Amino acid sequence: MEHVTEGSWESLPVPLHPQVLGALRELGFPYMTPVQSATIPLFMRNKDVAAEAVTGSGKTLAFVIPILEILLRREEKLKKSQVGAIIITPTRELAIQIDEVLSHFTKHFPEFSQILWIGGRNPGEDVERFKQQGGNIIVATPGRLEDMFRRKAEGLDLASCVRSLDVLVLDEADRLLDMGFEASINTILEFLPKQRRTGLFSATQTQEVENLVRAGLRNPVRVSVKEKGVAASSAQKTPSRLENYYMVCKADEKFNQLVHFLRNHKQEKHLVFFSTCACVEYYGKALEVLVKGVKIMCIHGKMKYKRNKIFMEFRKLQSGILVCTDVMARGIDIPEVNWVLQYDPPSNASAFVHRCGRTARIGHGGSALVFLLPMEESYINFLAINQKCPLQEMKPQRNTADLLPKLKSMALADRAVFEKGMKAFVSYVQAYAKHECNLIFRLKDLDFASLARGFALLRMPKMPELRGKQFPDFVPVDVNTDTIPFKDKIREKQRQKLLEQQRREKTENEGRRKFIKNKAWSKQKAKKEKKKKMNEKRKREEGSDIEDEDMEELLNDTRLLKKLKKGKITEEEFEKGLLTTGKRTIKTVDLGISDLEDDC
Repeated sequence: MEHVTEGSWESLPVPLHPQVLGALRELGFPYMTPVQSATIPLFMRNKDVAAEAVTGSGKTLAFVIPILEILLRREEKLKKSQVGAIIITPTRELAIQIDEVLSHFTKHFPEFSQILWIGGRNPGEDVERFKQQGGNIIVATPGRLEDMFRRKAEGLDLASCVRSLDVLVLDEADRLLDMGFEASINTILEFLPKQRRTGLFSATQTQEVENLVRAGLRNPVRVSVKEKGVAASSAQKTPSRLENYYMVCKADEKFNQLVHFLRNHKQEKHLVFFSTCACVEYYGKALEVLVKGVKIMCIHGKMKYKRNKIFMEFRKLQSGILVCTDVMARGIDIPEVNWVLQYDPPSNASAFVHRCGRTARIGHGGSALVFLLPMEESYINFLAINQKCPLQEMKPQRNTADLLPKLKSMALADRAVFEKGMKAFVSYVQAYAKHECNLIFRLKDLDFASLARGFALLRMPKMPELRGKQFPDFVPVDVNTDTIPFKDKIREKQRQKLLEQQRREKTENEGRRKFIKNKAWSKQKAKKEKKKKMNEKRKREEGSDIEDEDMEELLNDTRLLKKLKKGKITEEEFEKGLLTTGKRTIKTVDLGISDLEDDC
């Protein structure tokens, strides 16, 4: 492993372009960080690099600068449609951030075009933008980049465009694999030329990352950068200037403690992490009402189109609260975040480190606080041993305001809040059941009654995890929750319309069920219909113009006449039978005696 001490940019063994140095001065970076001083010379000497460094150590510039320097040194200048470098990153927020950093440099080099390809945008527009403006440097998420290789029918032959590729960067490689992008990355690698420089950057080294190194890099130089003053044996994974705290409190006290903390730190910038998208939606809405005088924004993975705008807006704020899921846990550089608050511990231990790394970045100070339930307290020792991440205790505040009744009143006044709370509770329980540290986070140990009170639920939801359980410590609100209206009149009108439709369908279905039960009647009717059709068919085939009733009368009269001939009835009885069985009398002249004898 090579080691280079950090210093000024001018101290690099390979000199940087004057305009690159000028851009660094504009950004306010007079000195290199250890990861930058270690990796930039290797890249510029045409080495593949696999770098591991703690989060917030300046990895972005460690690959942006070499990309520019390598492209500037090309003998044959890139044409508009030729791709010289690709940067692949796991999330659109991180891609936006890298694209923004890159633009600070490319504005000094108009000969280079850059393009951003991420989800949440129209892929057709991305194709047209590339065809018109080109993209010598592509910053992309894996899914969108893979999709672009399949757009040949729309006039984008990306496979041909990347033949000129000089540099590939896989940023946050461990997260790329954690998020299931391995197949996409392998597909992308098949399109790229083998003669290229590849950089792989990661906060942690796992076996999966090692496999990717073997597949995508050729004889890489491995760089592992530690914090100054931290012994190599300790391998601390969080920034040395980070102050890490934990608070142990009951589930029905946690929200009050969070609000109390935020109300007392309004002038600062916070990230508040929750375990699920539904929890972000619910508690984000609650915080907007209960923490006044501060900008509160929400972001999670299920937001398709608003995420980019929210992320960019929050980055510009001097103070504010961003309520989020782990979509914001990796690689995101938000300026001057003072506190990272983990309302819910993450689903795996490495995510804890990455969440904390959103503060105390590149030499700045910062603090992090994780809220734990009493049954989860052993997680502290686990983090100290497993992640080399020691935590200090922060005692819960006494006599904090009880805000849960206010949350309940919000749910009673607006069905949207009620439904968000129920979904949040269900999603939290389901996420808890899948926690990787299931020896510590055990579903069977959860106090569901306390948890439901902490979510300010009006009643317990129906879900498999609660089946057969009794909760004497949870008192549901004495109200029919079906009657809670939406505050939004349009939504409430739609709900009432849907309820009316359901009532109507229920009534119709009940009628259908009665119809189905009376099978004998239905079969009888079907039999009659069939007989009627057969008679009609027979009449058509025979060409008969005699009606069924007339035919029946004729047959009855014939039978009476036969009985008269045999002496079984008198003429008086015969005449009487004709009058009672039919309206018309059969004339004997119409029926010859020979015919009657033949019938007998």
